[in-house]
Amino acid sequence: MPKFVYDFTEGNKDLKDLLGGKGANLAEMTNIGLPVPPGFTITTDACRHYLAEGAVPDGLDDEVSRHLKALEETMGRKLGDPADPLLVSVRSGAKFSMPGMMDTVLNVGLSDDCVDGLAAQLGNERFAWDAYRRLIQMFGKTVLGIDGEHFEHALDAAKQAKGAASDTQLDAEDLKKLTATFKDLVHKYAGREFPQDPREQMDLAVLAVFDSWNSDRAVLYRRQERIPADLGTAVSVVAMVFGNLGDDSGTGVAFTRDPGTGAQGVYGDYLQNAQGEDVVAGIRNTVPLQELEAIDKTSYDQLMDIMRTLENHYRDLCDIEFTIERGKLWMLQTRVGKRTAGAAFRIATQLVKQGMIDLDEALTRVSGAELSRLMFPRFDTSGEGIKRITKAISASPGAAVGKAVFDSATAVAWAARGEQVILVRRETNPEDLNGMIAAEGVLTSRGGKTSHAAVVARGMGKTCVCGAEELEVDAKAKTFAAPHGVTVREGDVISIDGTSGAVYLGEVPVVASNVVQYFEGELAPDCDDLVAAVHTLMIHADARRRLGVHANADNGPDCARARRFGATGVGLVRTEHMFLGERRQLVENLILAETDEARQAALDTLEPLQRGDFAEILEAMDGLPVTVRLIDPPLHEFLPDLTDLSVKVALAGDKATEQDRKLLEAVHRLHEQNPMLGLRGVRLVLVIPGLLDMQVSAIARAAAQLVKAGKTPKPEIMIPLTATVQEMEISRERAERVLRAVAEETGVLVDIPIGTMIEVPRAALTAGEIARSAEFFSFGTNDLTQMTWAFSRDDVEGAFFAPYIDMGVFGVSPFETIDIGGVGRLVKIAAAEGRATRPGLKLGVCGEHGGDPASVWFFHDAGLDYVSCSPFRVPIARLEAGRAGVSRGGSDTR
Repeated sequence: MPKFVYDFTEGNKDLKDLLGGKGANLAEMTNIGLPVPPGFTITTDACRHYLAEGAVPDGLDDEVSRHLKALEETMGRKLGDPADPLLVSVRSGAKFSMPGMMDTVLNVGLSDDCVDGLAAQLGNERFAWDAYRRLIQMFGKTVLGIDGEHFEHALDAAKQAKGAASDTQLDAEDLKKLTATFKDLVHKYAGREFPQDPREQMDLAVLAVFDSWNSDRAVLYRRQERIPADLGTAVSVVAMVFGNLGDDSGTGVAFTRDPGTGAQGVYGDYLQNAQGEDVVAGIRNTVPLQELEAIDKTSYDQLMDIMRTLENHYRDLCDIEFTIERGKLWMLQTRVGKRTAGAAFRIATQLVKQGMIDLDEALTRVSGAELSRLMFPRFDTSGEGIKRITKAISASPGAAVGKAVFDSATAVAWAARGEQVILVRRETNPEDLNGMIAAEGVLTSRGGKTSHAAVVARGMGKTCVCGAEELEVDAKAKTFAAPHGVTVREGDVISIDGTSGAVYLGEVPVVASNVVQYFEGELAPDCDDLVAAVHTLMIHADARRRLGVHANADNGPDCARARRFGATGVGLVRTEHMFLGERRQLVENLILAETDEARQAALDTLEPLQRGDFAEILEAMDGLPVTVRLIDPPLHEFLPDLTDLSVKVALAGDKATEQDRKLLEAVHRLHEQNPMLGLRGVRLVLVIPGLLDMQVSAIARAAAQLVKAGKTPKPEIMIPLTATVQEMEISRERAERVLRAVAEETGVLVDIPIGTMIEVPRAALTAGEIARSAEFFSFGTNDLTQMTWAFSRDDVEGAFFAPYIDMGVFGVSPFETIDIGGVGRLVKIAAAEGRATRPGLKLGVCGEHGGDPASVWFFHDAGLDYVSCSPFRVPIARLEAGRAGVSRGGSDTR
């Protein structure tokens, strides 16, 4: 029989797939001798079976009973014992941390029969009734699906009747009445009585946790974080320990290093006389963890020892949850903590310096997505007129500007219409996830660095400022009041600085980040600790990557920036960009030419302009390969819009100019129902051969000019949109004829490889044939994705991608991350068959997938030689290529 339940003494940290992160780490802490309340974990296998079949697997109930009996024997108490009851928590725990996204139920086991026994056991009647009302409230919301507002309103009414500012001021009699009210709410809204059988409570709570894996907020979070949907969650059943037994008790969250900056020290929050959800929810403001030393020095010293033990054991920043019950410290959870991008880079290099990990391991601790966040602009507060209205806790760094909104629905609606928004709340909860995703940043008046808002925002890389106590947030009125008479209403623009914690009225200007200035060469690698960490890991990534990283660049300045950012070549020069602006008229002349002489005259006018462009690019990339794509888009793109021009000619009537009439005739002649599948790319250069001759001549002459100047240009000519080897052979023959002519004329022979862009599915499937005539392949994954999916990207991304992602058809847009099963398979087929024909065939990719972190790993695995992306994404591709090299290996082909 399969095993579905593991005692904490049976697991370890490497069993996250089976026990989830929480269960695996509770087992690990148990086995290294830390004070963990005893318990057991129900596996993700059981969850997946339940979700698939609608029932728990055979044998699970018996296994749970055996482990529950062992837990009762260990604790010396029984679940539901009227005299001395055992209470347990039922906690979710997936393989990957999903803070606040799934459900937990505390105090399971309390009932009318044993609440007095709990009071006698702990000598605290108020505590027992408070625990009972918390169970009913949490159980009613989580297990029975009752709107939590009903319980909150009843609690508020009880406090108002008592004149109490917080629930801690309610006495035992108040809580007895509140418990009765809560039971009435259960009967009213769930249509049943609150279950008095403790085992029924536990079993229903376990199923509710299983079900929460597919809750709306959990599904949304998984899509945001790209967590697979089929993992399921484990459930840990843990003996309860209580932080709300008085001022000698409490609960807290600790980090072994600052998750915001990576700095070493004591970081976290503590709340006396509280249970864990009070800290995470942010409903009461905590005190800094350092203050625990004055409150309970014995527990504080023990906690510091445990934190050192855990960081040395996990060799990483650890996020720790703990409870102190009447002076005894208990560890409730640990995990490798979520951190900001800056903290990730700093901590990785700190651990290297401390000898805890090596540079290879450090590379696996950071990501291209985190590096991209470090390249975002930061606020420039040096100017006049900048009004700071408060300063609070810097929960997640970044510079965010937007209109203040006070609920998640508004955030989503306004963001969908293109508005930038800042979500302002007293505190966030899991139901705010969609609003947090839509917003540029999050601002709360309550909570600290371990509140829901802070933890989730850090995980998403979203700017967040928490605990802004000076702000009085009125969600109903959709305003907040700030010091000195400032009132911010919904729609007013504010700026929040998640690095400093500052909140500003209005829009604050931004400047380039230090990391970007470092890549630009404007700051030294040792200018600050963050840049130094980035420099260290980038140098190591370059040493460990197999993939080359090129840039897509169409002019000298872009090439120069790409080279500063670490590009080792240009993988795509889009020559059509050289025909825009004032030169568009020359293309019109070419299209309107009625004789060969007129057509050649237009080409002769364009050639020296193109030659100058190529010379600028080749000089900027001197000594590095530059792949030049011949003109790709259809000619109609260089002409006026058909409708606009038709209206213009119609309105002019007899007064329409001959030029406009000829233009309209040409537009009609070139008009296509689907121009992206029409006369473009290789088809265009074959039908209008002068275009190919002109462009190849310009490339060759520019290269010859630079050779004579003592440079080392390395141009490559790429034929776009080929679908057959015949197209490639004809194009190659014509290009070689031009290259020979230029070499004879200039006396300079430059080796210029000729290859093709694989962007048509047929080309991928006949790559073995095409490789006979092509010296290199460059995959144009943008068009290859469009043609494989039958998507017009410009039309469909705004039309149905959002619902497709919501429905799970896509995990992510196939234009953002390579579609491995479809487009990726075509790439692999073309790579394998191309190299079978031409061993050593150079392979690259020049679609924007070349700068996407997940896609870079695919291209590494597929055996490509390089990726090419926009200059700004070059550092991201370098880092990810290095990480792939460390994790996947492979020989250096750069």
